[in-house]
Amino acid sequence: VQLVESGGGSVQAGESVKLSCVASGSFSSITVMGWYRQTPGKQRELVAELLRDGNSLYGDFGKDRFAISKDNAKNTVYLQISSLRPEDTADYYCHMVVSAGQGAYGEYWGQGTRVTVSS
Repeated sequence: VQLVESGGGSVQAGESVKLSCVASGSFSSITVMGWYRQTPGKQRELVAELLRDGNSLYGDFGKDRFAISKDNAKNTVYLQISSLRPEDTADYYCHMVVSAGQGAYGEYWGQGTRVTVSS
């Protein structure tokens, strides 16, 4: 299974960005789709995740500026970040847990996409 992210780049404070992550490979279903972020010297931390039961989890950043969504038909998860701040500068990683069938699951990470916010 491979996760490929896109949508990062350099933006100005106050702007928005939409990240995408598409999963490819052999799996029967995706049970968890989400995003984490990491800055130098810090641990990777949860931004938001969507669970198969319809629930969502948000990290300490809250929901007000971070919107997660998905397209099941495209095996894609999105993260829209609004009103970007310089402190949002980080590497954003896609995270998925997929089912391979017969009770087997796998956890996968994307390679990361960098968002740089300048003031």
